[in-house]
Amino acid sequence: MTQTKKLALWNFIWVLSMAIATFGPEYLWNNKSILTVIGITLNLVLGVKWVLITKNYIQSLDELQKKIQLESLALSLGLSVIFGLSFSLLDQKNLIPIDAEIGFLVGFMGITYLGAIFFNNRKYQ
Repeated sequence: MTQTKKLALWNFIWVLSMAIATFGPEYLWNNKSILTVIGITLNLVLGVKWVLITKNYIQSLDELQKKIQLESLALSLGLSVIFGLSFSLLDQKNLIPIDAEIGFLVGFMGITYLGAIFFNNRKYQ
Protein backbone atom coordinates (compact mmCIF):
# COMPACT_ATOMS: atom_id res chain seq x y z
CA MET A 1 0.00 0.00 0.00
CA THR A 2 1.38 3.41 -0.95
CA GLN A 3 1.97 6.05 1.71
CA THR A 4 -0.80 8.18 0.17
CA LYS A 5 -3.35 5.34 0.33
CA LYS A 6 -2.27 4.48 3.86
CA LEU A 7 -2.74 8.11 4.90
CA ALA A 8 -6.17 8.24 3.23
CA LEU A 9 -7.22 5.03 5.02
CA TRP A 10 -6.09 6.36 8.40
CA ASN A 11 -7.83 9.68 7.76
CA PHE A 12 -11.04 7.72 7.18
CA ILE A 13 -10.50 5.52 10.26
CA TRP A 14 -9.91 8.51 12.51
CA VAL A 15 -12.90 10.47 11.15
CA LEU A 16 -15.09 7.39 11.60
CA SER A 17 -13.88 6.99 15.20
CA MET A 18 -14.67 10.68 15.80
CA ALA A 19 -18.19 10.16 14.45
CA ILE A 20 -18.67 7.10 16.69
CA ALA A 21 -17.34 8.95 19.75
CA THR A 22 -19.58 11.93 18.95
CA PHE A 23 -22.84 10.20 18.04
CA GLY A 24 -22.42 6.84 19.78
CA PRO A 25 -23.54 7.98 23.24
CA GLU A 26 -26.87 9.24 21.93
CA TYR A 27 -27.59 6.79 19.11
CA LEU A 28 -25.69 3.58 19.87
CA TRP A 29 -25.28 3.05 23.61
CA ASN A 30 -27.81 5.24 25.38
CA ASN A 31 -25.32 7.57 27.13
CA LYS A 32 -23.54 4.85 29.11
CA SER A 33 -20.51 6.64 30.53
CA ILE A 34 -18.08 3.72 30.32
CA LEU A 35 -18.80 3.19 26.62
CA THR A 36 -18.45 6.91 25.99
CA VAL A 37 -15.06 6.95 27.73
CA ILE A 38 -13.99 3.92 25.68
CA GLY A 39 -15.14 5.60 22.46
CA ILE A 40 -13.28 8.81 23.24
CA THR A 41 -10.16 6.91 24.32
CA LEU A 42 -10.24 4.87 21.11
CA ASN A 43 -10.58 8.09 19.12
CA LEU A 44 -7.57 9.53 20.96
CA VAL A 45 -5.43 6.43 20.33
CA LEU A 46 -6.42 6.30 16.66
CA GLY A 47 -5.72 10.04 16.38
CA VAL A 48 -2.16 9.54 17.65
CA LYS A 49 -1.70 6.71 15.14
CA TRP A 50 -3.06 9.00 12.39
CA VAL A 51 -0.49 11.67 13.34
CA LEU A 52 2.32 9.10 13.13
CA ILE A 53 1.06 7.92 9.72
CA THR A 54 0.97 11.56 8.58
CA LYS A 55 4.55 12.05 9.80
CA ASN A 56 5.67 8.96 7.86
CA TYR A 57 3.82 10.20 4.79
CA ILE A 58 5.60 13.56 4.91
CA GLN A 59 8.96 11.85 5.43
CA SER A 60 8.34 9.80 2.29
CA LEU A 61 7.93 12.91 0.11
CA ASP A 62 10.64 14.50 -2.00
CA GLU A 63 12.32 17.68 -0.79
CA LEU A 64 10.04 20.06 -2.69
CA GLN A 65 6.86 18.38 -1.43
CA LYS A 66 8.24 18.42 2.13
CA LYS A 67 8.87 22.16 1.75
CA ILE A 68 5.32 22.70 0.44
CA GLN A 69 3.86 20.69 3.33
CA LEU A 70 5.95 22.50 5.94
CA GLU A 71 5.04 25.96 4.64
CA SER A 72 1.37 25.01 4.35
CA LEU A 73 1.21 23.51 7.83
CA ALA A 74 2.99 26.53 9.32
CA LEU A 75 0.59 28.96 7.66
CA SER A 76 -2.45 26.91 8.67
CA LEU A 77 -1.26 26.61 12.28
CA GLY A 78 -0.42 30.30 12.63
CA LEU A 79 -3.65 31.54 11.08
CA SER A 80 -5.70 29.03 13.07
CA VAL A 81 -4.23 30.19 16.37
CA ILE A 82 -4.90 33.83 15.48
CA PHE A 83 -8.41 33.10 14.16
CA GLY A 84 -9.29 30.77 17.03
CA LEU A 85 -8.23 33.17 19.76
CA SER A 86 -9.88 36.17 18.09
CA PHE A 87 -13.09 34.19 17.48
CA SER A 88 -13.11 33.03 21.11
CA LEU A 89 -12.63 36.60 22.36
CA LEU A 90 -15.50 37.81 20.19
CA ASP A 91 -17.68 35.10 21.73
CA GLN A 92 -16.54 35.84 25.30
CA LYS A 93 -17.33 39.53 24.89
CA ASN A 94 -20.71 38.69 23.30
CA LEU A 95 -19.83 40.54 20.10
CA ILE A 96 -21.05 37.73 17.83
CA PRO A 97 -24.45 36.04 17.86
CA ILE A 98 -23.05 32.48 17.82
CA ASP A 99 -20.91 30.36 20.12
CA ALA A 100 -17.27 29.87 19.14
CA GLU A 101 -17.48 26.10 18.71
CA ILE A 102 -14.39 24.01 17.96
CA GLY A 103 -15.95 22.86 14.68
CA PHE A 104 -15.52 26.35 13.25
CA LEU A 105 -11.81 26.24 14.05
CA VAL A 106 -11.39 22.77 12.55
CA GLY A 107 -13.17 23.91 9.40
CA PHE A 108 -11.01 27.04 9.21
CA MET A 109 -7.87 24.92 9.63
CA GLY A 110 -8.92 22.56 6.85
CA ILE A 111 -9.76 25.35 4.44
CA THR A 112 -6.57 27.24 5.26
CA TYR A 113 -4.42 24.12 4.85
CA LEU A 114 -6.02 23.17 1.53
CA GLY A 115 -5.66 26.74 0.28
CA ALA A 116 -2.02 26.87 1.35
CA ILE A 117 -1.28 23.53 -0.36
CA PHE A 118 -2.88 24.82 -3.56
CA PHE A 119 -1.05 28.18 -3.37
CA ASN A 120 2.34 26.64 -2.54
CA ASN A 121 2.06 24.01 -5.28
CA ARG A 122 1.39 26.78 -7.80
CA LYS A 123 4.20 28.90 -6.35
CA TYR A 124 6.77 26.16 -6.91
CA GLN A 125 5.65 25.01 -10.39
